[in-house]
Amino acid sequence: MPLSGLEIYKLLPKTNCKECGFPTCLAFAMKLAAKQAELSACPYVSEEAKQALAAAAAPPIRLVTLGTERNFAVGNETVLFRHEKTFYHEPGLALRVKDTDPALEEKAALVDGFSVERVGVNLVMNALAIENASGDAGTFAGAVAKARAKTKLPFILMSDNPDTMKAALEKEGGMKPLIYAASDGNVEAMAALAKAHGASLAVKAETLDGLAALTEKATAAGAEDLVLDPMPRHLAGALAAFTQLRRLALKKNFRPLGYPIIAFAGDGANSPEEETIAAAQAICKYAGIIVLDHFDAADVYALMTLRQNIYTDPQKPIQVSPGLYEINSPKPGDPLMVTTNFSLTYFSVAGEVEGAGKPAWLLVTDSEGMSVLTAWAAGKFDAEVIAKAVKNFQVESKINHHKIIIPGLVATISGDLEEELPGWEVLVGPREAVDIPAYLKLWQ
Repeated sequence: MPLSGLEIYKLLPKTNCKECGFPTCLAFAMKLAAKQAELSACPYVSEEAKQALAAAAAPPIRLVTLGTERNFAVGNETVLFRHEKTFYHEPGLALRVKDTDPALEEKAALVDGFSVERVGVNLVMNALAIENASGDAGTFAGAVAKARAKTKLPFILMSDNPDTMKAALEKEGGMKPLIYAASDGNVEAMAALAKAHGASLAVKAETLDGLAALTEKATAAGAEDLVLDPMPRHLAGALAAFTQLRRLALKKNFRPLGYPIIAFAGDGANSPEEETIAAAQAICKYAGIIVLDHFDAADVYALMTLRQNIYTDPQKPIQVSPGLYEINSPKPGDPLMVTTNFSLTYFSVAGEVEGAGKPAWLLVTDSEGMSVLTAWAAGKFDAEVIAKAVKNFQVESKINHHKIIIPGLVATISGDLEEELPGWEVLVGPREAVDIPAYLKLWQ
């Protein structure tokens, strides 16, 4: 049974040291009870109290890690809605291939090597799912061995036959795969395989009661890292089931269902477009692993972008370091532009300058990760801030002119900036990054 906030408070040191980030031990205890804080944030909690609080401090959704060299973790979420705090572990994207597919090795290499850089972050696929479509243990094991030769990504091994699964695990390479899946007829045998090979285990059932019963059997058999498949194969059913699972785990602290969820976006989809829609829904609500049947770079990029947006801490925007950036090897006489350190803003501006082939200096101010207009409204991107950045980053030692280009969205600060930077000419640039190349052509 979970402990109440007052029960947890009685076990804390009651020093009100604030080192946990909360004003009092009571406030910290209330956050622990609400699963909105980690016990490890308290540096003075006793070992005795740690043991007593273990159940209360445990995350409502277990953290499950797949893979070794290229691992990824899912679970450990504490809120239903991103704006309540943040989502922590973005869902892994996997591509499913059949063990009879003659292009298996090619697809394994494709998934392994696919990556896209966006706002300074490298986005990648996370896993390869291999399905025992042949029904033959030797074919399945051979396919796993061939795929392993092409990638170090974690595998999702798909077979209902424990003997077939055992053969595949022996060729998998000991890289902490996910075994899919345990059901009523094989849960003990699959759990034993998971325990023996250090693998995670997916359990599947068509009802939540069935899932809960399976997780209890699996854990009793020694499998600890579980993944849930409630088996809905249409949008409405998946949304309802996934939401119920998240609510039961977070709001009711129902431990038998406190595990990440796997979604098969291609099942029930009549086209690649429908599969992409199902995958997008799963990213938002609340899958930990999403298996695709089709690979299209444009679709996968869109899903990765959505995933990145959903799993970015809303209280900590993605930022770049403030400083003076050189683009296209500028010389002292080249233009000086200024913008904020919001990653999307920086990469939009830098990308347009690079694409234009024009050398330029880009001064990035510390705006706490806000975009230009938001930072200006919050007083984080004004004349004083820009003038301070010019001085701190020794801009005058890099250029031989006194012209600075500010974003068109903040043209109103030009007068104030001229007062902050006496002797400088303040130029108003474009409002949108896309217009920068045309603007730079007029630079003199």
